[in-house]
Amino acid sequence: MDMFNRFNKYKDDFNKYRGEFESMRNRGQRLIGRGSRTTTRKERKNPFAGLAKQDYKSIVEECQKNGCLFEDPEFLAVDESVFYSKTGRKFKWMRASEIVDNPKWVSDGASRFDVKQGELGDCWLLAAVASLTCNQVLFEKVVDTSQNFEDNYCGVFRFNFWHEGEWKEVVVDDRLPTYYDQLVFMHSADKKEFWSALLEKAYAKLMGSYEALKGGSTSEAMCDFTGGVTEMFDLQKAPPNLLRIMLKAHERGSLMGCSIDADPNTVEARLTNGLVMGHAYSITNVCLADIKTPKFEGQIPMVRVRNPWGNEAEWKGAWSDGSREWSLLSQDEKDELGLTFSDDGEFWMSFQDWSTHFQKLEICNLGPDSLEEEDVCNKKKWECYKESSEWVKGHSAGGCRNFLDSFATNPQFRMTLTDPDDDDDDDMCTALVAVLQKDRRKKRKEGLDLMTIGYVIYKVEDESSGPLDVRYFKYNASVAKSPTFINMREVCGRHKLPPGTYAIIPSTFEPHFEGKFLIRIFTEKPNVSGELDQQTSLIEDDGRGPGRAPPAEPTEAERAQADALRETFRRVAGEDMEIDAYELREILNAVFTRHFKFDGFGIDTCRSMVAMHDGDLSGKLGYEEFKELWDDLRKWKGVFLKFDKDHSGNLSSYEMRDAMTEVGFKVSNACRMSLVKRYANRDNQIEFGDFILCVIRLKTMLKTYRSFDPDRRGCAQFSPDEFIQSTMYS
Repeated sequence: MDMFNRFNKYKDDFNKYRGEFESMRNRGQRLIGRGSRTTTRKERKNPFAGLAKQDYKSIVEECQKNGCLFEDPEFLAVDESVFYSKTGRKFKWMRASEIVDNPKWVSDGASRFDVKQGELGDCWLLAAVASLTCNQVLFEKVVDTSQNFEDNYCGVFRFNFWHEGEWKEVVVDDRLPTYYDQLVFMHSADKKEFWSALLEKAYAKLMGSYEALKGGSTSEAMCDFTGGVTEMFDLQKAPPNLLRIMLKAHERGSLMGCSIDADPNTVEARLTNGLVMGHAYSITNVCLADIKTPKFEGQIPMVRVRNPWGNEAEWKGAWSDGSREWSLLSQDEKDELGLTFSDDGEFWMSFQDWSTHFQKLEICNLGPDSLEEEDVCNKKKWECYKESSEWVKGHSAGGCRNFLDSFATNPQFRMTLTDPDDDDDDDMCTALVAVLQKDRRKKRKEGLDLMTIGYVIYKVEDESSGPLDVRYFKYNASVAKSPTFINMREVCGRHKLPPGTYAIIPSTFEPHFEGKFLIRIFTEKPNVSGELDQQTSLIEDDGRGPGRAPPAEPTEAERAQADALRETFRRVAGEDMEIDAYELREILNAVFTRHFKFDGFGIDTCRSMVAMHDGDLSGKLGYEEFKELWDDLRKWKGVFLKFDKDHSGNLSSYEMRDAMTEVGFKVSNACRMSLVKRYANRDNQIEFGDFILCVIRLKTMLKTYRSFDPDRRGCAQFSPDEFIQSTMYS
């Protein structure tokens, strides 16, 4: 019994000391560097949180100055950086030197065989990474192989990603999520090699978390690794020249991926032929293999495919590893193809079998952002135009052509094609149009997902015209459109068009969906592109303006009303025959509140009315000035009623541009957005009183601007007093 009691006491002491040890370890007392460096995880100020900008050079200097390793304050080593939507097992974040002895950045060169998928559902990313390793120039640009764990190691590594229009440096520390001291997510076949694991971490940081990488398209990562434009092909509806397209793409170093549609009932279901449904593969070679036998001599198109799992899950049909078809090739031909038979996830297929069994193809065409000039050599490169814009609810989120009344308010872009392609017998021009919605993957944690987007292309006859309006879209058909409206980050289409000027209208499928986007236009020959816009101005021609109806002749009732107003004016004005803003309000509200359900014109609106016609700055209007104002109000009232189609007493903000044109203004996109924000209510409706105030102030400001720019040079000069007087008084 004494022995049993002593045993229990020793066990209790052991558990007590083990608990103290675990507590100490959890507080952070552990070795982190190469033998001599230690740090604690107790709460302390991160010296890197104060850096104005996260750039590699500044971080290295800070580490060397403080004798510490980098701890990224913008992507913390916490579980929330992995999964934001659930709680589960706790990850242990370890530096590479804690996971293995003598870690390597790149071991014996980067290879498509290095990349192994972990527990995260981001095979789309791995397929793109495997393709990236096949282009050494692009790989160096993204990964920078000069980094290592030896020379001036500070625990920081950098990557370069093309992010929404520009190349961006992303820095991370080398702390990686592990479980039982093993990497959980992407890793290299060589356990000492860490470029792939840290590449995934940097990409996760760019997108907000590791979980944000679950599910996606290979084209998305291909774009971010290259700055190229990715085309999608449905192999069941493939163009007849698809093989030629793929051969040219491979010769130009384009990245390619393919997949089979997923089984809705099974995640990554394996087929009997060895292929996996709902799984992203990378294409690492496309070629014409020479076959020579006693009875036949010729070429067979071949495609080399890689499964990012990097295991035995390979194609089992003709031309699979060790199949009898390989006996048809000479040893020299096999050596030239780099043929090996092993369970490495890579396999060959005939082009015929490949196009039969796979369903989707993605080709990332490299553009000017992809390679430096010295890397292009004699290869042809695309000409590129790019522009950032956004869909704003109530202003420019008009939805697709199905919603005709608001479709014209979407951002519009001009594309002028002048020279046909060199090898086109029909004198046609090739144009790749791509629309990319920004930051949607990063906003998943906010409940936002990808919007359904697309674009439509129209022929433009008058290159000097501004944005196309509702009437144009009502009576003109499109000449091309995106392959589909789809909820992908980027939608892209290839088009053959005759030389000319075109308008491209990107949109969400339904109106009122907000988001920023990037449009890119790739052409084989130089193109002239830009946003379809117009300069804010008064329309001046014969008094009508393009597309505007002539002022309506007053009706008998309106003539009678005008006579009554004259008498009212004389009564209110008194002996000086002038009225101020308060007297004007009395006159106008007596009339307009009978026709519109609103509270009447406020004193501020009436002051602006006075300012518009107060040439001598007296603060009052004489009868002739009042009569001119009354004619304006009568015309503007008619425009308002014309566009108030539902007789609600409000105008939709989407109708603002056409209403302004009818009144007599050209309004730029930026100015129109400002007007909507300033004068629309919470429901993006413009009430009658606010519409009148908007028109008055815009007309006053444009007339003032013109008076200070009499020679129409497009540049008016104001002194501070003149500027304040003209803006504050109106």
